[in-house]
Amino acid sequence: MECDHGNGRGKITRKYKANIYKMNYRNLGETDLKCSVITFGAWAIGGWRWGGNDRRESVNAILAAYEHGITSIDTAPAYGQGLSEEIIAEALQQIPRDKVQILTKYGLRWDRKEGEFWFSSTSMDGSDIDLYKLSSAKNIKEECENSLRRLKTDYIDLYQAHWPDSTTPVSETMEAMIKLKEQGKIREAGVCNYSASQMKEAGETFKLASDQVPYSMILRDIEKDLVPWCIEHKKSIIAYSPLQRGLLTGKLKPGHIFSEGDHRQGLTHFSSENIERVNKMLDALRPLANDKKVTLAQLVLRWTIEQPGITIALAGARNEKQASENAKASDINLTSQENDFISAQVETLELATS
Repeated sequence: MECDHGNGRGKITRKYKANIYKMNYRNLGETDLKCSVITFGAWAIGGWRWGGNDRRESVNAILAAYEHGITSIDTAPAYGQGLSEEIIAEALQQIPRDKVQILTKYGLRWDRKEGEFWFSSTSMDGSDIDLYKLSSAKNIKEECENSLRRLKTDYIDLYQAHWPDSTTPVSETMEAMIKLKEQGKIREAGVCNYSASQMKEAGETFKLASDQVPYSMILRDIEKDLVPWCIEHKKSIIAYSPLQRGLLTGKLKPGHIFSEGDHRQGLTHFSSENIERVNKMLDALRPLANDKKVTLAQLVLRWTIEQPGITIALAGARNEKQASENAKASDINLTSQENDFISAQVETLELATS
């Protein structure tokens, strides 16, 4: 099947297979907002802290994801200092807007020193920047307009606080969500990186749909408090970094050299010792993956969305191949015995802490 996608600067001709995978969709919380269980995570395509990006490949990755049933895209202004949202906008010129769900964020500024200081970094152009958490009503109003402009849309499906901001009352932040929803600029609101107690406090002002938090086979601390709370109160959990930023794909080998500017360089999880330990665990899963005719990454993603309380999992892709492979994870059938087997292997994994 051949498809010509026009992008306003000449046509991109792409050959692709019609969607042969079965994508599943789930509602976020108690809302009518339905997202694909595998959602396109758009941090990496922004290039920031990922060693740069290829804009053409990024656009094609989004289109390939959509062609294979991934209708939801999660991004943030901070991803490339606006670049990720702009790339998504380019791709969306070729996709019906009402067929996709845009999930973006607010509350992380790199262009002003206001709010709670987080850390210093380097921008896409190589200049020094300081990151601040800021979720004041005034800032949210400005950020929402900026995101709508970059995304070239008039509404955001899910608007999320990127991080808790200790300098702004939670009630003020949530009241801003009420106003944006009344204005039709957002459909629903969620948060990211909130604890159960913070979710409870926010819920006193606004009925949130979801909490986006890190969760993977090797990072499961949310299972203790957040997961039970979200299940009880019917809130969705959006799992980010379910492949632990590539570590759980089985493709990294001890001694791996990351590109310049890649944030994974030097992180404990990516030490040669830990890569070796993770790969040993993944090797135990390989026969099952081979039997299912899927990759280890696909099996890991499927296991993730089978876990209690996890509604959807974010999976990044920087090219068409990765995007289509991520989509296939939704089409894997795991029996309860197979799921238990995977979980048992996960329990055996112990990582070095230094």
